[in-house]
Amino acid sequence: MIEKHHIAQYDHLFVQIAANNADEGDVREIVELLERHLPHAQLLGMITHREHFGDDGRFFICFTSFEKTSVHSVLLSYEEFAHPSELVTYISDTLITEETNLLLLFTDQARHLQPLVRQLPLVNEKMVIIGGCVPEGGLLFSQEGVVVGGVVAVSFNGISLRIQSLHPFLWETVGTAFQITKCRENILYELDGKKAAILLQRYLGKEFIERLPFSGTEFPLIVERNGHKECLPIIKVNEDGSIELNGSVEQGEKVKFSYVHVPSLYWNMHDTFHQLIKKWPESIFFYHGTALQGYARPMLQQVTAALEQVAPTLAPFVFDELVIKDQYFPIRFAAFSMIALSEGSPNRNHDNVSASLTVPREFQGIMTLAHLMSTSSRDMEQLHVHAQISEQRYKSLFEHNTDIVYSTDLHGNLTSVNPAFEQVLGYKKEEILYTNSLKYIDPNDIPRVSRYFYRALRGKVQTYNLEIPTKSGEKLLFQIKNVPIVVEGKKVGIYGIGRNITEQKKAEEKIAYLAYYDPDTHLPNRTKWMEIIDEQLEKAERKHRKLAVMLIDLDRFKLINDSVGHFAGDEILKQVVQRIHHVLPIGAWLGRFHGDKFCLLLTGRTDAEAVFEVATRITKEVAKPILYENKEFFITASIGICFYPDDGVDKHSLLKNADIAVNMAKKSGGNRIQFYAAKMNEEMLYRLEMEGYLRKALEKQELFLCYQPIIDIHTGAIIGNEALIRWRHPQLGLVRPGEFIPLAEETGLIHDIGRWVLMTACKQTKEWQQLGNEHLSVFVNVSAMQFQHEQFIDDVKEALRQSQLSPHCLHLELTENSMLRHLSNSIQVMNELKQLGVGIAVDDFGSGYASFSYLKRLPATTLKIDRSFIEQLHTNQSDTAIVKAIITMGHGLGLKTIAEGVETVEQLELLKMLHCRYAQGYVLYPPLAAEELVGYMAARKK
Repeated sequence: MIEKHHIAQYDHLFVQIAANNADEGDVREIVELLERHLPHAQLLGMITHREHFGDDGRFFICFTSFEKTSVHSVLLSYEEFAHPSELVTYISDTLITEETNLLLLFTDQARHLQPLVRQLPLVNEKMVIIGGCVPEGGLLFSQEGVVVGGVVAVSFNGISLRIQSLHPFLWETVGTAFQITKCRENILYELDGKKAAILLQRYLGKEFIERLPFSGTEFPLIVERNGHKECLPIIKVNEDGSIELNGSVEQGEKVKFSYVHVPSLYWNMHDTFHQLIKKWPESIFFYHGTALQGYARPMLQQVTAALEQVAPTLAPFVFDELVIKDQYFPIRFAAFSMIALSEGSPNRNHDNVSASLTVPREFQGIMTLAHLMSTSSRDMEQLHVHAQISEQRYKSLFEHNTDIVYSTDLHGNLTSVNPAFEQVLGYKKEEILYTNSLKYIDPNDIPRVSRYFYRALRGKVQTYNLEIPTKSGEKLLFQIKNVPIVVEGKKVGIYGIGRNITEQKKAEEKIAYLAYYDPDTHLPNRTKWMEIIDEQLEKAERKHRKLAVMLIDLDRFKLINDSVGHFAGDEILKQVVQRIHHVLPIGAWLGRFHGDKFCLLLTGRTDAEAVFEVATRITKEVAKPILYENKEFFITASIGICFYPDDGVDKHSLLKNADIAVNMAKKSGGNRIQFYAAKMNEEMLYRLEMEGYLRKALEKQELFLCYQPIIDIHTGAIIGNEALIRWRHPQLGLVRPGEFIPLAEETGLIHDIGRWVLMTACKQTKEWQQLGNEHLSVFVNVSAMQFQHEQFIDDVKEALRQSQLSPHCLHLELTENSMLRHLSNSIQVMNELKQLGVGIAVDDFGSGYASFSYLKRLPATTLKIDRSFIEQLHTNQSDTAIVKAIITMGHGLGLKTIAEGVETVEQLELLKMLHCRYAQGYVLYPPLAAEELVGYMAARKK
């Protein structure tokens, strides 16, 4: 045959030999002949010693030639390697390259097959590994000889090799699942608590057991792991009733019986067959398991015959176990493996070849039977699942329910209780079953519970709350639901389900409390207090009574929180509330609105004298020293008072007017009692109106600056100007700074206004300097709030940057009070300004209460003598002495001294005599707009 077909001319040859019931001597003779005539061929052979199901041939030989694909093989014995992993490494290094597309690995030891295939690498996306275990007693051989206890591996390498493969999993499960209750490795002792062999005989019959191990591959057990089904062929039945499997199992896993689903075999091959007709491969390798050697064999023969029409097909290799590995699955079982091989382009000359795959007549009954088994199995599985679901639902409802569940007969005697009933109420099942359920509730609840019981027996579900004592005496609140138990249309008792809502009830009560009461002081909060005043106003209107509303605001309480922290502040606040409670009359309702603000409603004596007396007692109690952690704290309170119906007929107007009154009390210095008056409301409305106007003043450019020159009174030269802000409103006209600056400070607008003043004054001064007044300075007033703001230094830097004004030409005027507020922080800010080169002028010097003691600590550069000392300078010797002292002190400290408010020539002359160098006032220049001042400075320059 080799000579006739000129096979020796091919460089790359792969020879497969299947020998059935052949002597080893005959096999060795064939191998020697092949080696002599085809020395470069790679050989893979298998000897089986079992009946071949109808085939009379002893030898099947297939020659496959390749033009561009190289074939390499090894024959290895397990004894040559200390560990199977070393064998894997050897095969990988010897056979597998980056161009390997197919690897065949056959062994005669089943236990080694899967581990070897799992560990072998896939080097590219096309690569497929086919692994097979020869039947018991079979042998493997290659051109290297015969191996017992080893493997033969063959690799196909080449980028031109195209492979189309099919490896279907044809087993379909049938019947119910059995749980493994006892096992060890591959030995299965019990399924669902019964001996495995008994179940095997019951479901598959004695004939199945007699035909093992062959029948075990036809009808293996199936286990599902990680979403994939795995076959566990049954090898044999042991005398102790256990069965051995070709694969290990674990306790708790579930297995099912399975069979080869012939319709799946047919349709898999049908689809693949028609795909092959389009591509016409050059050769087909067809390996199958012993599972197809039984009732599926007629179909297998028909498939093989059809494949022969497409390409030369080798199909005599039969394996006990066939596993596949490719890029889609790490490893999987297969009923057969078909590999279609091709190197060249598809052959177009086969268009007229007629090939088909049909179901043999004798096989159509098996197809119908398989379909019937599949459908019946699915129906049974569905019924089983429904039964399991029903059982699990009942079990979950009764056994695993965290609520107490119980049942009674028609007389109320307990017939069952679930574990939660025992655990929650403390009774053991044995001590309460068949006793009356009414025995375990409060006697006062028996009539009510009995009514619910009989209503439930009449068919109406009952839901109610019931307090049940536990065995230890603790009372728990349950939400009980009673439903009738109906058997064959008759009521035989009731089911009860009880949910423990004790903690839920406590939580609801706590939430309700927190919704209406302050958690720190336990006083009614704003929401609750508003409900109280609604009720009291309704009573007062109905009975024509008078009510008094007080708002109590603690003065400067924020300082305590800032100094000792909010926790300590809350503790001090509790002491204050206790003191207020101590002096309250009957009929008083005290509530906490927020922070340190409280509201008091008086419903008893509400004449002005009595209300004032209550307010006085409160202020005195609050003003007493408070001791906390061995420290004394002093707090005062401001109180605003209004009356119903004189000052308002509803809660909103009363609270608004009381708030106006308390704000007036705080403006007056705090620690005061203030009754509401209509005039206050007018002032408040005017203030709100002014605030609205002021917020738009910057945007509408209604603010502008005037400049009052500061003169060297000895030379007459203008050394600088004080920038003075003005506001011209379209309706209100010119608004005095004394009206809108305090409002700006209260509302926080002072920061935007102060930033604008700084920027405008610096830019204007720079313009004047560019006209020839190079040393001209500007003095800008800074409010206390603006000075303490965290961005103030940045605002100064930005004004200097944008205007390009030298820092030593800018002087910031600060009052003594603004400097001494938060002294350490003030000194830090002034030092930063001094480092920039900006001057610090102490405005209104001499009017403060601690000027001389703190002056040496303040990094000031200029003193501006308060105008109150200048007014009587020429008539009051005391003022003269004070001014002289200030001037002398300024000289001694190296500070410039400027007299403010110089109105007369006499004052000016006297200041010269006192050696005061600089002055400003109407006798010299009034405040002028920028355009008016340009001419004066030009004249002075000349």
